This record gives sequence, C-alpha cells and structure tokens, in this order.
Amino acid sequence: MQSHGGSGSQARSVIEGSDADVVTLALAHDITLIEDEGLIEEGWIDEFDSNSSPYTSTITFLVRAGNEKNIQDWDDLIREGVDVITPDPKSSGGACWNFLAAWYYADLTYNGDETQMKEFVSALYDNVLVMDSGARGATTTFVENGQGDVLIAWENEALLALEEYPGEYEMITPSISIKAEPSVAIVDENVDSNGTREVAEAYLSYLYTDEAQQIIGENYYRPINEEILNTFSDTFDLSVELCTIDDFGGWDQAYEDFFQDGAIFDEIYNAE
Repeated sequence: MQSHGGSGSQARSVIEGSDADVVTLALAHDITLIEDEGLIEEGWIDEFDSNSSPYTSTITFLVRAGNEKNIQDWDDLIREGVDVITPDPKSSGGACWNFLAAWYYADLTYNGDETQMKEFVSALYDNVLVMDSGARGATTTFVENGQGDVLIAWENEALLALEEYPGEYEMITPSISIKAEPSVAIVDENVDSNGTREVAEAYLSYLYTDEAQQIIGENYYRPINEEILNTFSDTFDLSVELCTIDDFGGWDQAYEDFFQDGAIFDEIYNAE
C-alpha cells in the first residue's frame, strides 16, 4: 500500500494510525513530528547518509510556452497582473521550501531588512490565485486546469510537466533557490509490529546504490552521488546559487520562525 499527498498531511496520517513501514517526506520536520509521537526512534536522521536524504531537488518556475509575462526571477512574481500558483505551507512540505526560497531571495535583495522582506513575500502571496494542499495538486491546478501564469514548483515536477506536455511549458530557474532535501525514515513502531524491518531497511538502503541513484536522476530528482549527478548536467542547472535549510538554523528553527501558528507565514498571509 502506498499513500501520496502533502508532506504535512502524510505525517498526520501516520500519527493518526496509517500503517506505513517507511515515510519519504518533503521535510525533516514532518518526520520529527512522527518521532515526537513515539513512532520513530530518535536519531533517525543519522540512520542513512546525507541526513537521510537520498536525493535532493530545488525550486523553479513553470510557465506556459512563450512566457508571455516574461517571468525570470522572484521579483517578477510580485508584479501586478501575475497570477501565481503555489501550495499551502500549512499542509505542504514543498510549499515550505517555496516560501523559504522566496524569503532568502528577499533577504539578499533587501540586505536583511525584515520589514521589506515581509512586504516582498506578502506581495507575492497577494498574487497567489490558488493555494492547494500539496505540490502535486498545485501542478494539476496549473497544468491540467490551466490556472495561473506561473507555478512555483519542485524542479522534478516542472521537468515532468515538460516531458508530459512537450512544447506547452517552459521551466525558468531563478537566480537564487534552495536545496530541497526530502527525508526518508523507517516507522519503527509499525515495522516492529508488522515484522517488516528487514525489508524496510533494505528498501531505504537501496535508494543510495548506484542503480537507484541513476533511476532517481532519470525521474528528475537530483542524485546525492555527485558523480552520477554530474551525468545529468544537461537536465539540471547545477550552477544555480542554492541556500540550504542550515541558513535558517535547521528545520526545527525554520518551522518555529515561519510556519507554526502565528509565525511569519501567518503574519503576512492573515494580514492580506
């Protein structure tokens, strides 16, 4: 059995009783929430290499062919008349990465002036036409339902849309983005109950093998194996400047600062 959806909603599903043996979620913080409920053992992030992230992605823009609104960078998303599609950071891990990438751009643009940074991100969300619960739903809204001028998207989602709808879309890589690190973990309580620990460990270990890393690249995620990643240099823009979650003090700190109830996202969104 598999279940797909926004990272936050999937974490809540496991907490509420979904019998998952493994989780692959957009945010380490969402796995920490499952850990806090006693379902995942402490130290899960060190159980596998690279903070238990066997692949990465980044945040890009997907626009319609011709790029009528001439969208090239984050500052274009706050222009009047630009309709933006991005999911809700309250339910979507991808949306949290989107928000942080925009915030980092504003930080550099306004030299750390938090008032101006909040105004920038607030203006961006003023332009959000639809805010779905997850990244895949946002892609559906933009690609299949034809809404919006630009989708703030995981790079892999944007590249998949280019493959599935040749000639209909363009991917724009902004000047600055973020290294998105989806995390994997074994749900210890469930595997011990189900007797599936051995196969669960084998599956997650397999994701780090050369064979799996090649498959990962072919499916538009960035392999963590640098040698294999470099073979996909025609697919990925490996020169884009990427901040990391460490620039925000790690996920627990970032979540507290930006996405908890009453934090910066609520402040700028509820003020609209």
